Amino acid sequence: MTATPQTDIHAYLAELEDIPGTRVFTARRARAGYWINQFAMSLIKPENRDRFRADEDAYLAEWQLSDDARAAIRRRDYNALLELGGNIYFLSKIFSTDGLPFAEAVSTMTDMSWPEYRQMMMDGGRSPEGVRSIKGGY
Repeated sequence: MTATPQTDIHAYLAELEDIPGTRVFTARRARAGYWINQFAMSLIKPENRDRFRADEDAYLAEWQLSDDARAAIRRRDYNALLELGGNIYFLSKIFSTDGLPFAEAVSTMTDMSWPEYRQMMMDGGRSPEGVRSIKGGY
């Protein structure tokens, strides 16, 4: 489906939800994840990273985060944070605060270990077979 001026934008964006494991960062997700992303971006400042590392709970208490978001941050459950509206580029500030390279952190979002994920990417990435459509079953 291609968006046109006559297309219902919500129906168009809903079609993107059919791609397994993919969360398109839509305006709806941006609104839902506003505080998650604001928190993550605060970690760009060294003093905030230091405060977060020293006492995560105290630092998180300063942000208007849902209980689900706080729990996902504590677990470093990036898939849950994406579902809650987190943006991967903002969440990367958490990876960096933890001292993880981007690719290693992303590997935690798969069913693979870091070495397995790294090898899969060096071999050309994941095959698109079986990951094209949820409702289509392929």
